Amino acid sequence: MTEFAGHLPGLPREAIGWRHVAHAAWGREVEIALPQLDAGQAGALCGHVREQGRRVLRAMETGRIVAAIDQAVARLLDRSHPVRAKADELLPVVTGYGPETVGLALTSYLKSFRAPQLRRFLAEDFRDPGVLDGFRPAPKGGLVRAQGPELLLHVWAGNVPALSLWSLICGLLVKAGTIGKVASAEPLMAGWFAGLLAEIDPELGACLAILGWKGGQDACEPVFLREADTVMAYGTDATLAALRDRLPVSTRFLGHGHRIGFAMIAREALDSRKAPALARLAAQDIVRWEQQGCYSPQAIFVERGGPVAPAVFARHLAQELAALAYRHPRRALAPAEANALAQWRGRQEIAAAAGESELLGPAAAPWGVSHAEAGAALLPSGLNRTVRTVALDDLAEVAGLVAPHRRFLQTAGLAASPERLLALSEQLAAAGVTRIAALGRMTAPEAGWHHDGRFSLLDLVSFCEIEQGAETAAEGFAAYVD
Repeated sequence: MTEFAGHLPGLPREAIGWRHVAHAAWGREVEIALPQLDAGQAGALCGHVREQGRRVLRAMETGRIVAAIDQAVARLLDRSHPVRAKADELLPVVTGYGPETVGLALTSYLKSFRAPQLRRFLAEDFRDPGVLDGFRPAPKGGLVRAQGPELLLHVWAGNVPALSLWSLICGLLVKAGTIGKVASAEPLMAGWFAGLLAEIDPELGACLAILGWKGGQDACEPVFLREADTVMAYGTDATLAALRDRLPVSTRFLGHGHRIGFAMIAREALDSRKAPALARLAAQDIVRWEQQGCYSPQAIFVERGGPVAPAVFARHLAQELAALAYRHPRRALAPAEANALAQWRGRQEIAAAAGESELLGPAAAPWGVSHAEAGAALLPSGLNRTVRTVALDDLAEVAGLVAPHRRFLQTAGLAASPERLLALSEQLAAAGVTRIAALGRMTAPEAGWHHDGRFSLLDLVSFCEIEQGAETAAEGFAAYVD
């Protein structure tokens, strides 16, 4: 079976070269055909998308864009729709994640992009979202208008299925002509979504293109990097640095690199009823996308002094991970992932032999929990369902422990009383944490969240202001003035 990826308005399929990539998982095989453009075709595509964005997208009401996105998402939420059925069938084969994991997580994720949530996106970043449609009164006087880039290039990672939709939708909301580079690890969802948009609103569908190329190798890449006004990219820090170095100095670059997540559980949340439930929620955050997301927990700090001791909570967590391993089997690991996991387990075994920690679970288990009663530094896990729990006398210690890793911090899961939630959050914010979530929701950000502490939409736009003085001066030239 061959599935053609991408969305290329204005370019006939027969004029395009295709790179075929084979995927196999869960007893299935599929071949993905990725469009390959030469430099001339890349330049023509940039020109087409830029012109469509300038001529068509800029004139669209934001409400029309929201409505089209909402309709496309509604179709993807419908398990009987052909595109959603194809996603349920092919994404597990391409990504390796289990079919049930993909189905449940995709539905939960897509709900973030319904019309009410999209309006929250807009309201979160703009006091008056009408500034995207024209000049609006400014609080300081005068008028102000927001405009997205004429050509926005997305460079997506493939670690989490459908991750591309987040920035793709943000670009459309600010009326940016859009080109998206998919990752070979997940090259499908962005193209499917663009195709649905083109069915629903052909004019909107002509303002974006989706394709893939080998980073740093294909002849088309320099063209896209040269033509883009703004580049939003996801990947490792090394990948982002290399990409930024190839961009013109005038290009706005928005990079989202490596991050590490952690969780904190207060003593008041550790009684015989709450502790097992929290362990279940924490396990869900660990299992969902196999800790490949920047928001996934890799360490859990557990406070002493509650009815349930930190070591007992670690055993509850191990039991929950074991149960999830039956219901949601771990995907097959790439050699590099298996090696990293083996190295992590080896370090934990050495620490356990030295009496520094306890390693829970059999060596062959597709998960691992290491519990330490001391040595509370924030350390990365081996990913793919491995986590370290650390006992502390007071959660107030955590901010000081994580602050040295400020540039890598993003999400912290926190289970504490209302009084302590705010106090601990103040400390975490000062340490560099940009998002604090409930356990079980660490890997499911709310609509309108500030990714890496930044604005999802405001970062993409520029403002044009008509000063109050210019407005006043214009009165002197009105036809009704004598």
